[in-house]
Amino acid sequence: MSATLSKDELDFLRSIDTPTVCNLIEIVTPQRRGAGYTVRHLHCPFPDLPPMVGFARTVTIRAKDAFGMGDASYIQRRLDYLDYVAAEPRPSIMVIEDLDDEVGYGAFWGEVQSNVHQALGCLGTVTNGSVRDIPMIPPGFQMLAGSIGPSHAYVHMVDYGGEVNVHGMAVKSNDLIHADRHGAAVVPADKVSAMKTALVGLNEREAKIIKAARAPDMTLDKLKAAIKG
Repeated sequence: MSATLSKDELDFLRSIDTPTVCNLIEIVTPQRRGAGYTVRHLHCPFPDLPPMVGFARTVTIRAKDAFGMGDASYIQRRLDYLDYVAAEPRPSIMVIEDLDDEVGYGAFWGEVQSNVHQALGCLGTVTNGSVRDIPMIPPGFQMLAGSIGPSHAYVHMVDYGGEVNVHGMAVKSNDLIHADRHGAAVVPADKVSAMKTALVGLNEREAKIIKAARAPDMTLDKLKAAIKG
């Protein structure tokens, strides 16, 4: 998969919502119809933000059990992790899988982490875990989360850079992600140009059906004809 996109490709993806992205992926890569997107509800505290399009940074976390977060080796890993977050390609989206049996027991995301990650070129997060500090999140930082909670408990990073799975969406580091209030999807970066081309036909087909459905003289036969194409 290509690790970069042209400005035109990025602008195109930012101009459409995630359901449309999924529709277009179905057209250009039919084998992807049933995979590559979140399949359960994610809380979106900022539903009016535009879609975020970026390259995945993958992380696994736990929060329920006590952990020696002051250990020198762990502190160094946290610093190395910041290099990973800041690396190209950018912009990035943090895709974080909470591994606890009681998912969301402690929130990785709050006022501090959102500001730190935004400073490093991160647009937001997609996580099955929890988030908090909603009023203090910096403007423009999007969060799709499994839950919203009050505490970070013993939240700590288990690993980063590997494959994760968030609500059915399997993600590898640097995968291209599209996300909005509906959920998130992995976009095949080498198919973006084909997706853009396919959008014209998709819009025409949908507009024809909707026009027939809303027509004052709508009949079942006319609606069937519009659907049949």
